[in-house]
Amino acid sequence: MEIRYLSEADDREAVSGIYEASWKHAYRDILPRDYLERIPAGRWVSGLDIEGRTHLVLLEDGRYIGAACCCASRFPEFAGWGEVVSLYLLPEYMGRGYGRPLLEAAVSALASQGYRDIFLWVLEENRRARAFYERMGFRVGGACREDVIGGKTVRELACCRHIP
Repeated sequence: MEIRYLSEADDREAVSGIYEASWKHAYRDILPRDYLERIPAGRWVSGLDIEGRTHLVLLEDGRYIGAACCCASRFPEFAGWGEVVSLYLLPEYMGRGYGRPLLEAAVSALASQGYRDIFLWVLEENRRARAFYERMGFRVGGACREDVIGGKTVRELACCRHIP
């Protein structure tokens, strides 16, 4: 297993494919099926080069199997906090212990940038992810927001963690 920062040489289509496959699997009972089925190949490629964001990739035997993104908070209510924007694994690697080191790498990246308070958004209905983040020391922080994804209104909860 190798976790490292995304480089210019990395295959962005393969990294985007992690997001695509993960969304289709993890959100299959949460978001509308037709929306998930219409996610195009390469959907997340352009987001991999947004300035100010740190992207990590997780490889196993040279295969891209996980990706994470973190940055300074994009939300005013969390000004001065670090944010884990995303953390995704290919479905066949979920539940096999790969998420923990990938999340810790993202937290470490934010800590190295000086952040001691970190948060992330998780869909309220995504019980598996919520349980994972709680095991990793994140706690639901009271803040929530509503979003519309694929025509469905969803509620996202802020999960927070302090790094001593």
